[in-house]
Amino acid sequence: MASRPHERLDGSMSLMPPMALAAGHAEQWLVDLAHRPVPASASYDEMLATLGGDLPSGPVPPGTVVDELATAIRPGLTAMSGGRFFGFVIGGSLPAAMAADWLVSVWDQNSGLIAPTPGTAAAEAVAAGWLVDVLGLPPETSVGFVTGGCMANTTCLTVARHHVLAAVGWDVEEQGLHGAPPVHVITSEERHATIDVALRYVGFGAATARKVGTDDQGRILLAGLAAALAETGGGPTIVTLAAGNVNTGAFDPLAEAIAMAHEAGAWVHVDGAFGLWAAASPEHRHLVRGVEAADSWATDGHKWLNVPYDCGLAMTRHLASHRAAMGVHAAYLTETQGPPDPLELVPEFSRRARGVPVYAALRSLGRDGVADLVARCCGHATRTAELLGALDGVAVLNDVVLNQVLLRFDDDDATTRAVVQAVVDDGAVYLSGTTFKGRAGMRVSVSSWATTDDDIDVLVDAVTRALHAVRVGDWAP
Repeated sequence: MASRPHERLDGSMSLMPPMALAAGHAEQWLVDLAHRPVPASASYDEMLATLGGDLPSGPVPPGTVVDELATAIRPGLTAMSGGRFFGFVIGGSLPAAMAADWLVSVWDQNSGLIAPTPGTAAAEAVAAGWLVDVLGLPPETSVGFVTGGCMANTTCLTVARHHVLAAVGWDVEEQGLHGAPPVHVITSEERHATIDVALRYVGFGAATARKVGTDDQGRILLAGLAAALAETGGGPTIVTLAAGNVNTGAFDPLAEAIAMAHEAGAWVHVDGAFGLWAAASPEHRHLVRGVEAADSWATDGHKWLNVPYDCGLAMTRHLASHRAAMGVHAAYLTETQGPPDPLELVPEFSRRARGVPVYAALRSLGRDGVADLVARCCGHATRTAELLGALDGVAVLNDVVLNQVLLRFDDDDATTRAVVQAVVDDGAVYLSGTTFKGRAGMRVSVSSWATTDDDIDVLVDAVTRALHAVRVGDWAP
């Protein structure tokens, strides 16, 4: 009879060999981040061929599985957690947060309820309080730990839907949207794509939102917002604003826009996936002036707080509406009569304790460390813009107010896209292309605690080489 890989779960030693192998592979991965090419070296099809095949008919020893998996999958991984990844807005993983995330997996707590998991629930509650304080939000703010910015926006808009319909006597949780009073949604032409996804998820539909025009940096125009609000006739209304445009890093005029929307009786949601962290830095806090007056906020821990994936944060100033919109009850659940159970604030019923790495990250950094992390990344972005913007034919398209740099080469779409791909093919760094206001651009996002001045030098050299190669014809797709 074949042995079973789990037959010795009566003692911790049965788990140690695969854990030790995993730790060894993890340590090697971290050591190699400083000098390996950043992009993956193997394609998806190559990874399928390596990892695929028939499922074994019998068990394979856990240590063998871990060892072979880590070795096989490595060529298909991108060095996102290193200091030379500038694509999208992705932070690295702080050591304390990474280690805490391992513990979360080992503890294996279903952290939806307080009663069976008071330890992780308490850690999350403390982390939530620290977050609210660091971000300068009202002390009564409710915090749900979700998977990312998309579900944070979805959760907040679900709460907003409840709140504005309850105000006119409609119970959307019981009666649904069929026959409900119409809800007006006002957003920006430069909204993040996850706002549209969230509007689909909550049943409004992305196309029903009124899109307000923006200025040359992607900031919502107050005159357009005023006109859109006037068209609602005072009916249930939700306004979404942005703290940190995904291309330029620009901030909507939050204080003025929030006051205007509240005057019209609207709920205001702020999508601040990375930009909301500007509040943690004294020298950048002015960018979010007035943000605390909003009704809900979405941000990510796996962006600028640099905790491992995944971690989004759905926050509202209306706990009762938050619980009413997201809560769930069943006879078999051991519910508390005091603070909300974690599952009352998020879409998930079962969930890992993703707030524990947030606790570890905040405690390891402290208030000053979070401020320094934000300011340092912004400083790197400014230096990148200065060095690359000084090159002939290179234009910086945005006012570099945060951690985003938007570049264009020879004022030409094809050249710009070619330079982006040439940089990625070179492998020294990773960044991404985009389109802003109808023009192709290269987007550099500086979000990692691990990025140094030397990494910025490598970035500048890589872009300079790529631009030269494209101009002289030494690079071809």
